[in-house]
Amino acid sequence: MARPAHARPGDDDHRPRTGEDGRHALHGVRGEIVERVPAELDRLIHERLRLGIVSALAVNDVLSFSDLKKLMHTTDGNLSVHARKLEEAGYVECSKGFDGRVPRTEYRLTPVGRQALERYLDHMEALITATRERA
Repeated sequence: MARPAHARPGDDDHRPRTGEDGRHALHGVRGEIVERVPAELDRLIHERLRLGIVSALAVNDVLSFSDLKKLMHTTDGNLSVHARKLEEAGYVECSKGFDGRVPRTEYRLTPVGRQALERYLDHMEALITATRERA
């Protein structure tokens, strides 16, 4: 297999190098290993609206559907689709009830969701730190 034009000298291929811990090495401009970071960003959280939802829930015990909709500046359908994906992953809990005769949907971040957000933030922080150190 031919080496891609962007590969560094000594790279056998274009795949990231992985350490014993299963984490990928983050390489500096000169090819040195800067930091070990998780192999993949959590794609579920990485999407802008879902990151906004879990971030808002991380600093609020509970938020209603209406509150999230206002905070995220989005439509009912868009919020519903993204909240459901987070719920299916076990990152958020959804409870439905009534406030008098008015339906009320509330969301909470689960412990699994909080851990996923922390891992995501750690990953992004490592990338930002390495980039700033090398710029």
